[in-house]
Amino acid sequence: MARLQIFDPPMCCSTGVCGPQVDPRLPRFAADLEWLRTQGVEVQRYNLAQQPQVFVETAVVKQALVAEGEKCLPLLLLDGEIIARGGYPSRDELAVLADVEFLPDGSLYTHAVEELVAIGAAIGANCEPCFQHHFQEACQAGVTRDDIASAVATARKVKEAAAQVILRLAGKHLAAEREIQLQQLKTAPCCPDAQDGTTQKCC
Repeated sequence: MARLQIFDPPMCCSTGVCGPQVDPRLPRFAADLEWLRTQGVEVQRYNLAQQPQVFVETAVVKQALVAEGEKCLPLLLLDGEIIARGGYPSRDELAVLADVEFLPDGSLYTHAVEELVAIGAAIGANCEPCFQHHFQEACQAGVTRDDIASAVATARKVKEAAAQVILRLAGKHLAAEREIQLQQLKTAPCCPDAQDGTTQKCC
């Protein structure tokens, strides 16, 4: 289980959501931390005003405070390494930092969809191990073979369309080069130059 530690600047309480003037970022961040807990991330939060000893005992935090002062706070550590400093990340940023899946409300990009996209990318990249891996992942995610077949068919159309475009481009370049050669033949002298340096036109 990943462990996320938050080292907050001095605040009146452990979350900073009390008092007459509450920073609107703090309630949102507190809710995001609760969401992270539901995703299996261990969350620990410390307040410099109430738990200064933890800041001193945590080497990387102590070093940051000595070097930068309190402006480095909040500090976020994931499994002991600093991953963010000086601000509170959004939920989607936290998800990336903690390597957990995050789907915004109404998002269609499920794990199953992700695997179908990966299958198409594997076909486009001609990567056999990638295809085999994502084929298995898609099956485990509950994707039907018909849907996988549809993804393969779509990938094939895209790949073949791209191939046709580049082949047409190659044909145009070859045709243009041939036209240049024909023009050069039409304008070139038929006979070698005369001894006096003038060009003879004998045909």
